[in-house]
Amino acid sequence: MCGIVGYIGGKQASPILIEGLQKLEYRGYDSAGVAIYNDGEIAVQKYKGRLKVLEEHLEKKPIPGSVGIGHTRWATHGEPNDLNAHPHITTDGHIALVHNGIIENYTRLKEWLIEEGKIFKTETDTEVIVHLVDYFYEGDLEKAVRRAIGKMEGAFALGVISKNEPEKIVSVRKDSPLVVGIGKEENFIASDIPALLKHTKEVYFLDDGEMAVLTEKDIAIYDEFGQPVEKEPFTVTWDVSSAEKEGYEHFMMKEIHEQPKAIRDTLSPRLNDRNMVEIEEFNLSREDIQRIDKIMIVACGTAYHAGLIGKFAIEKFAKIPVETDIASEFRYRDPFVNEKTLFIAVSQSGETADTLAALREAKRKGARTMAITNVVGSRVSREADDVYYTWAGPEIAVASTKAYTTQIVAFYTIALDLGLKLGTLKEETYHQIIKELLTFGEKTEALLQYKKDIQFLADAQFNNTSAFYIGRGIDDAVAREGSLKLKEISYIHSEAIAAGELKHGTIALIEDGTLVVALTTQDRLYDKMLSAIKEVKARGAYVIAVAKEGNQDIQKEADAVMSIPDTYDELTPILSVIPLQLLAYYIAVARGCDVDKPKNLAKSVTVE
Repeated sequence: MCGIVGYIGGKQASPILIEGLQKLEYRGYDSAGVAIYNDGEIAVQKYKGRLKVLEEHLEKKPIPGSVGIGHTRWATHGEPNDLNAHPHITTDGHIALVHNGIIENYTRLKEWLIEEGKIFKTETDTEVIVHLVDYFYEGDLEKAVRRAIGKMEGAFALGVISKNEPEKIVSVRKDSPLVVGIGKEENFIASDIPALLKHTKEVYFLDDGEMAVLTEKDIAIYDEFGQPVEKEPFTVTWDVSSAEKEGYEHFMMKEIHEQPKAIRDTLSPRLNDRNMVEIEEFNLSREDIQRIDKIMIVACGTAYHAGLIGKFAIEKFAKIPVETDIASEFRYRDPFVNEKTLFIAVSQSGETADTLAALREAKRKGARTMAITNVVGSRVSREADDVYYTWAGPEIAVASTKAYTTQIVAFYTIALDLGLKLGTLKEETYHQIIKELLTFGEKTEALLQYKKDIQFLADAQFNNTSAFYIGRGIDDAVAREGSLKLKEISYIHSEAIAAGELKHGTIALIEDGTLVVALTTQDRLYDKMLSAIKEVKARGAYVIAVAKEGNQDIQKEADAVMSIPDTYDELTPILSVIPLQLLAYYIAVARGCDVDKPKNLAKSVTVE
């Protein structure tokens, strides 16, 4: 998992590569490097650490040249160090490449290449690729790359240059993201669109097995058999300012504040002029729905937590059985999936390797498939039968916020549509819920006005070494997301526990000062949550509760309360997660953590 950039044109490559890598820092990385062709040679600089280290070295020792590739690495094979960093280069220095993904059969390939006389210097799987391309090279870089990938198993996106053919960059992808940028007298490759936006809004999305050959003036695309492919360029509709901080200290805080707009932007296109749900991307008739005997929602991390809310909403409103599964486990339990199953894959990036693999398995078993994703043209959106785009805009921070809330909005609209068509949801209730959802832009804006109060709580709790999030019913699902946010950006050990399970083991860990965040937004479970709060308070816990405005009893039981506007119990997750996001953010800031780029994490998880 990493970021790739490449440039060929009439300008100096180095600043363009660095600028592109800066836009990809959100993807997560532990080293960075560039390879640039100059005066008959390929010069490489690569260093462990943040991109700033590479920039400083390039300032001291610039590399001129107008053809180059750059890379930010997230270590999978070999520790993060200068040697294992990308780009990798052949022993004689005539081929250099960058790679995103994992080569699963690299050990066998490495043993064979060593027998053929190749000398390895690193612990990476990527070095196998550069030696493999070199082995097959006979004066034609495209053919050498094509023969090399024919030997490789796994996921990869590659950018390759050769000093013998300096007029081109060869790029190819399989199960890892790669975008080709179309310029004027210059062309680009990148792992994601933000790296290209300053230079072009016209891009090609490569499909699996496709190869793009870039020169200064042209882009040629070929399929896996080497046949030319005609592709329509895609025009990016958002601009570079959408991927900037705009005065916020961190992208995460900016994206928390963008949630009111993102919620409106996702909901509005799915309502017609009568405020009835119309999902053009997913237009099932009542008869189609009646043929579905089960829905499966599969995702990873935060998207999985959104799926738990989706399960609740669909079962509540449509009365269809729903299973949720973690994508990395889905394929390995031989799930019961057939042509009567609706399979919903959820992925912010649309490139999550485990989710893609699960989607393909579901299709193989005959299920109708749907993707909920934020990224237009992403792999999951192209492979699913139907796609529901959450119009959240670019999400740069590794810790997802607005993508999560818009995924929940997507599930509510799907659940309402299914329920009305099946007759399991009264039309009066249907209209009441939609009317309430239309107020959520304002309600989320109102919640953000209390961020200073939440910061005060965070400043008092940031030294805690352990935290527990508890809830019942749908609050349990939100507790999981709140706990994940805290652990991934503040590095505090955190667990989410169904409140009714506390007494079956976890309460043994509660002691004086232990932080417990209790979600108490469900009216029918309110008294039971008050009992759970009393249980942990009796063991010395410090309790921060999340509750609806107007609930007075909670003020007497909890040490602090983060209130949300009153709403239907079923809709509280969109609101209750926002104070949890803010709490995690402010605790992480107080601890001096790198909020947007948490250690060991990546935004787009493109390896299994």
